[in-house]
Amino acid sequence: MTYPRLRLIATAAAAAAAASLALTACTETTGDTRTSSASPSGTPSLAEQGCLREVTRETNNPDVVLLSSSYSEAGTEVIVGVGPQRARWRCIGYRDGTTAGIMSLTDEGAM
Repeated sequence: MTYPRLRLIATAAAAAAAASLALTACTETTGDTRTSSASPSGTPSLAEQGCLREVTRETNNPDVVLLSSSYSEAGTEVIVGVGPQRARWRCIGYRDGTTAGIMSLTDEGAM
């Protein structure tokens, strides 16, 4: 004797398992999600270079390092470390090397 309801449940469970397995292997990366200090080629992007240049100019300190960057179509958020203590500065860099929103992330009130 066949139980149609059990067959339907077994078929649905098998389909769900197959879909789950297929989805676990599916990954989509959109945009640049780097948090390292250099692009895959080892050279900072134009947006990152612009921020390094402008933070150097703003702080009058050539000791700067790229701490992280987060790509967005609207602009790349770049975090720059300044000086031996790597004081954090934030900058928005654009594909053409221009920048905006340069600001210190250091709690200056605590100094």
